[in-house]
Amino acid sequence: MKAATVIGRAVGLLLLSAAAPSASFADEALQPYQLVRSLQLVQDRIAAGDHAALPMQAKLLEMTDARLRAADAGDFKEPRNFRALLVYGMSGGNPVTVEAAASRAETDPRSLAVAKGIISYLNGRPAQAIETLRPIDPMALPADLGAFLALVKGSLLATDQPAAALALLDDARLLSPGTLVEEAALRRSVGIAAQQGDAARFALASTQYVSNYLHSPYASQFADSFVSGVISLHMAISHDKLADITSMMDPEREKVIYLRIARRAAIDGLTELSSFASARAEQGRDGNGNEDDPRAQLYSSLSTVTSSTIEDVRAKLEKIDRAKLSESDRALLDAAQAVAGEVVARPAIPAVEKHDADAEKSAAGKPAAEIAAAERQEDADLPPVEGTMAEQAAVEGSGPDAKPADMQALASPSPDAPASIPAEAAPEAQAPAPTDAPAVASTSAEAAAVQPASTPEPSPGLDPSDATDAAMMQTRRQLNKIDQLLGAAPK
Repeated sequence: MKAATVIGRAVGLLLLSAAAPSASFADEALQPYQLVRSLQLVQDRIAAGDHAALPMQAKLLEMTDARLRAADAGDFKEPRNFRALLVYGMSGGNPVTVEAAASRAETDPRSLAVAKGIISYLNGRPAQAIETLRPIDPMALPADLGAFLALVKGSLLATDQPAAALALLDDARLLSPGTLVEEAALRRSVGIAAQQGDAARFALASTQYVSNYLHSPYASQFADSFVSGVISLHMAISHDKLADITSMMDPEREKVIYLRIARRAAIDGLTELSSFASARAEQGRDGNGNEDDPRAQLYSSLSTVTSSTIEDVRAKLEKIDRAKLSESDRALLDAAQAVAGEVVARPAIPAVEKHDADAEKSAAGKPAAEIAAAERQEDADLPPVEGTMAEQAAVEGSGPDAKPADMQALASPSPDAPASIPAEAAPEAQAPAPTDAPAVASTSAEAAAVQPASTPEPSPGLDPSDATDAAMMQTRRQLNKIDQLLGAAPK
């Protein structure tokens, strides 16, 4: 009841300040800890999916910043106000304000140490921050500060000490359930568990996130981690478990998630996963199929492009509306059509057979002595065995940085990267960027290195002099080339 009263007063002050921007008395009417508490309540509403609260968050950050800048040492003798200062900083506040206000505060040594570590974190000095905060146990602090501190320490340790980071993120959730802190802790846990190869933890954190925070404005970050995790853990996560998690999503989000998984799996050569995901994307839910979605058609075709039903696949590829695909997906379509064309192409007559046929034709009617003389002349033109040079594949543009022109065209960043889970389905107007709790640097697991083309070793059991085997070897060489193109294409 008290929290509702505080946020009600804050909303009233927002209305007053909107009507009279010069009325600075509005900021003085509440203590810093009351303003920060109101800010947290608004952020919790945003995490639950109330995007309409974003403008209120921005205004509350502005009001809180002004109040903390005006605060003196006497204000910070109240412990709640000093903790509010630190929470404000970790809630997206101004680091300059936090540092200036903390320098005026007189409080206990432990609180000052926490402030020092948080200021280092906010100013981009992670090594110094973790060294300062290492001995401080978030569970020994008041819950309002401890939850944020656990989130910060978990984020800082995610790379070097992932197991410790996951434990800290659990502490953050325990101290602040149902809040933006829990949303951020779950989101980070999904990515760390995937990197650790912990499929059980990945599935649990994903299930909890989808159940409670799927409509958060930060859900696009979860979607990125979830898709990458499904790909990296494809051997450990069953299709049934994946279906259980996605069944909690609305149909549109579920379709887009499966489209993204199908695309990544097709590019990475995970045929079984790509087939499953593209089939789920096409089937839809409640009888509402997506067979007319060109992306679903394309990704399902990629998983069967070298199958025995290649003629059906070619026909399906021909029917795809290129105009409805992104630039990078058009590159995938071109690659798939090239592979399908190679698979059904008429085998070329091997050079050895062609040479023998020409020789037989030209030898017809010639005297045996003339034929023998011609053969001796051919042998004389051959280099000695010791001087024979290995056949080398011609590579256009030598050097480590050389890249064929078609690969360069595919290597540009994709313009259709989703801003939120349903963004691939229908681009929407961008909402004002919400202020997250401490952000961690994201790394794209989808970046693929383009290797120079190389001549593959002859396939075991295939005879290059046999027409059928030679055609199969040529098809496999083409597949290798297409794989390189797909690897260079934006995901």
